[in-house]
Amino acid sequence: MRFRFVHAADLHLDSPMHGLTARQPELAALFGRATREAFEALIDEVLARQVAFLVISGDVYDGDWRDYHTGLFFAAQLARLSRAGIPAFLIQGNHDAESQISRKVTLPSLVHSFGTRKAETMELPELKVALHGRSFAERSLSDNIVRDFPPARAGWFNLGLLHTSLDGRAGHASYAPCTLADLKARNYDYWALGHIHAAEIVATDPPVVFPGNIQGRHVRESGPKGAMLVEVEDGAVASLTPLVLDKARWGHRRIAIGEAATLAEVLALVEPALREEIDAAGERPLALRLTLTGETPVHDGLAADAQHLRAEIQAAADRVSERLYIERVELATTAPRSALDETVGFADPQGLLAGLEAEPEFSEALAGIVEDILAKLPDEVRQAVRGEEIGAALVDEARAVALARLRRGGKAGAGEAA
Repeated sequence: MRFRFVHAADLHLDSPMHGLTARQPELAALFGRATREAFEALIDEVLARQVAFLVISGDVYDGDWRDYHTGLFFAAQLARLSRAGIPAFLIQGNHDAESQISRKVTLPSLVHSFGTRKAETMELPELKVALHGRSFAERSLSDNIVRDFPPARAGWFNLGLLHTSLDGRAGHASYAPCTLADLKARNYDYWALGHIHAAEIVATDPPVVFPGNIQGRHVRESGPKGAMLVEVEDGAVASLTPLVLDKARWGHRRIAIGEAATLAEVLALVEPALREEIDAAGERPLALRLTLTGETPVHDGLAADAQHLRAEIQAAADRVSERLYIERVELATTAPRSALDETVGFADPQGLLAGLEAEPEFSEALAGIVEDILAKLPDEVRQAVRGEEIGAALVDEARAVALARLRRGGKAGAGEAA
């Protein structure tokens, strides 16, 4: 017997986008609609490919609904599948755990949600498919629940649905932790995992798969996003095909500018890279972070007036495409060694700034800034960074600007390097 199904996870419908400002409201609006449009694209793919069923491994929602529109949208899209006779199976994860969602909308009859008390099995007898899964009752599920999953059904295709951090992944809190050995011990034919937003085929025998989220929501979720198309033949997985579904994209590009001696030469290196990035994004709007690297004589001019640099790069982005937005410009360049050795009227300008962060007033002000930054970050980003790292980065940036201005006699302006 041969059939196909689609495995998706982490829809985070109506999740806010992070890193976009009001400077480009039209682009921000495009990103704001992206989670819904990506889910519509998922349903389109399921229908077009005439798959046997859809599985969603948790975090349909980003949290409790502000109103019923989010739930109604989800139900309406699944109704498209039900009208075509295609069932959907889903579990709840940490973001949409039973305790997190206070409102309910009745889902179509062919949508099946796994319970929260214990792992259970649902069947598709005509395909001899047994689906095993369990939803989260509470957001924090720290137990290894895999060992309580039902045994594999002999002669059937066994599929496990689990929202889990597995044995740990950077940037993700630990939920329903388990090991790859725990999963393999159940003797299932496919594990449909959720929670980790970067797509990963953890194992192939049997396939243990994180499809990633269907739509990136900030720069740490860069690149193509989507779901996994799984083809089954004679009771075993025959192929895995990623489906790209995202409708707005995030990217991060590093550009070496060591050969540039003026701002104009920097822009001449940046603009072709921007064209490559927007071409790779297809028709999608793109929010791009740029990191400039290398030892360059233009470093001081760039560091002394980062606002001008960012404005020039955004202007270059606007020349390339109306769909391209510069999320941030990071300056990871250095001045040539000869410039670093100049004292500019001070015996030791770097020593003058050393230890500044140890001053009580400075430390107190820095801690307040870091606290404000952390409060604005989404949960998964906040878990992936430490306040000390943010503080150190801010101090490093401030020191670079101060040194650049000292070497330039207090002058600011990237344009002066042009």
